[in-house]
Amino acid sequence: MRVEYDASTNMAYLYLVDSIGPGEAVRQVPAEDDSAVLDYDAHGRLLGIELSSATRRLHPELLAGAEKTGGEPRTR
Repeated sequence: MRVEYDASTNMAYLYLVDSIGPGEAVRQVPAEDDSAVLDYDAHGRLLGIELSSATRRLHPELLAGAEKTGGEPRTR
């Protein structure tokens, strides 16, 4: 698992696979409270999770070790 974090938007992306290529995530399922979006591939496998309000939802140690980004957490 790999985590990317963008402090400017307080968004994090948890990769459950090594990488997600353009167009590989074919279905996005938002959480009921819009706090997360689950990305699935064409076979229904969960590829990753995008989280808003990351500092509130993730443990500080996880965020401290996350790759820092300055833009979108990943490409769908």
